Amino acid sequence: MEKHAKIYVAGAQTLIGAAILRELNHQGYNNIVGREGQEACLTDAAQVDAFFAQNTPEYVFLTAGRSGGIWANLKYPADLMLENLLVECNIIHAAYKYRVKKLLYLASSCCYPKHCPQPMKEGYLLTDLLEPTNEAYAVAKIAGIKLCQAYRKQYRVDFMCGIPANCFGPGDDFSLEDSHVIGALMHKMHDAKLQGLKQVTIWGTGKPRREFIYVGDLAIACVFAMDNYNDIEPINLGCGEDFSIAELAFMIKKLTGFQGKLIFDTSKPDGMPIKLLDSHKLQKLGWIPTWSFEKALAKTYAWFAQNVDTD
Repeated sequence: MEKHAKIYVAGAQTLIGAAILRELNHQGYNNIVGREGQEACLTDAAQVDAFFAQNTPEYVFLTAGRSGGIWANLKYPADLMLENLLVECNIIHAAYKYRVKKLLYLASSCCYPKHCPQPMKEGYLLTDLLEPTNEAYAVAKIAGIKLCQAYRKQYRVDFMCGIPANCFGPGDDFSLEDSHVIGALMHKMHDAKLQGLKQVTIWGTGKPRREFIYVGDLAIACVFAMDNYNDIEPINLGCGEDFSIAELAFMIKKLTGFQGKLIFDTSKPDGMPIKLLDSHKLQKLGWIPTWSFEKALAKTYAWFAQNVDTD
């Protein structure tokens, strides 16, 4: 991307979108359109069309859409599916209509089958059944991948897809009901410490394994992929390291200073048994993560403790 090119980050208010904006500014890109507070309603096709007509972006990072942890996926499957489908369709079509040079759409590691061979290669998509607890969300994100590929085939546009590992960092959603696992565990144990509770209950067995990527690293990877990758097949955006939920929980327990006991509620669903991306394609292009998981986790908790009101 040229430093003066018009760049649009769809979803500037999201954790990933905000981080990409910071990274673009850091790298000297000086013509960003649609910053936070200036975006259209992305589920409204007419507003999206008007935004593209007025701003004519040359490069688009599509990070918008609603997501959440297991609880949110179980409670709001229709909302998650519909919002993501509308956003994807509106942005991808407008990008084609207004001749965007290149678009990077971010899907999710939930798109891979529940019992996917590990680590998960891009070619494993749609080879088996999805995890039921996040099926609606995953189907919507897969539809975005397939829509990018369909536009690429039919119209010869440079639309491509990235599949990130579970992302976390300062500015994340730390709500107890809708957040992903790191945000929820930090909030639970922080509250438990302040209230002097003797135990914290965690959903599931603690055995599932997850790969996490710090949002600052993911933002760098997205800009790097925009500059260095261009293919119809998606590219995994991960760091190659995973932890069990139990291991993660005890890390966060130590980090927060919670002194009580961790109880794993095995009556609750685990989700996918393991999600580790095969990111060799990204690494061969020359990208490597800069943050260790432990340092990134500590930075995230420090931000949470200072900025989130848990009363």
